[in-house]
Amino acid sequence: MGKSTVSLALGHVLDAVVVDADLTMADLPVDAGPTLQDVLADRARAVPAVRDGWAVAVLPAARSLTSAHASDPASLVDVLARLDEAYGTVVVDGPAGLGADAALPMTVADACVLVTTPATAAVADAVRTRELARELEAGIGAVVLNRVRDRRPPIERRLGGPVVTVPESGAVATATTRGVPVTLHAPDATAAERFRQLAGRLNRVTRRSRFER
Repeated sequence: MGKSTVSLALGHVLDAVVVDADLTMADLPVDAGPTLQDVLADRARAVPAVRDGWAVAVLPAARSLTSAHASDPASLVDVLARLDEAYGTVVVDGPAGLGADAALPMTVADACVLVTTPATAAVADAVRTRELARELEAGIGAVVLNRVRDRRPPIERRLGGPVVTVPESGAVATATTRGVPVTLHAPDATAAERFRQLAGRLNRVTRRSRFER
């Protein structure tokens, strides 16, 4: 549903480090260096494992079930705390679904972003994820309605929050293929402008969240 596309764009606009926290279906770019699984299994340290030389600073995850089983997801909270201290802003590309691995990042986030498409099944999944976030008392900073082809469907009431619409775009498709944020690849595209609007909203929400702690 475009979670990684959103994460990379936010990481670029917010000058943040992006963490691929999907330990079983990683989607962000990866190379031969240490991964999040290595960090969680105490085989590497969090900050040195970040790829700072890429278009966006990224701590990738391995695309291997063996690596996922060997890591300790509960250590993710400490990893995110170390990265937050080093970088100031962390964007977590979490897994889809309603499992514990999806819930864990929500419990420590200053704001959560729901990403969905207009498809009926996708919206239904997003509604269930929002209910999980409410049970965890995790704040929803915004909802991204991704890959909208025509006018925006009237689904705000179902999603229950401010909606940022990202249109279907050749620029997004090309950026995704190249593994770079659309805000860097095509900064004048409508999609890029929508991601900048999303980042501005999240900045306001997270500042308020941290002030209220």
